[in-house]
Amino acid sequence: MSMEQYYQIIHHPIISEKSTDLKGTNNQLVFKVAMNANKVEIKKAIEAIFGVKVLSVRTMRVVGKRKRLGRFMGKRPDWKKAIVKLKEGDSIDFFEGV
Repeated sequence: MSMEQYYQIIHHPIISEKSTDLKGTNNQLVFKVAMNANKVEIKKAIEAIFGVKVLSVRTMRVVGKRKRLGRFMGKRPDWKKAIVKLKEGDSIDFFEGV
């Protein structure tokens, strides 16, 4: 796979209170990924983009919320989340000092 394909798999990191806690305690990071990506592709993409060793990948599909605008109902799109566990000693710093 080329680097362009890796960047199509990994959309962006998810920075939240829970993901920050996972990073601090278990050396795990959370990413929004492509819906059709599998665990093997996600592992290869993270290792190629960031130059770290991935031990495990857990994925889940997140159902988009229903939203209402006046009398009209809509729905946000579904998306996929990946929790990636890195080897001890490896790290990816998105926001240093925050």
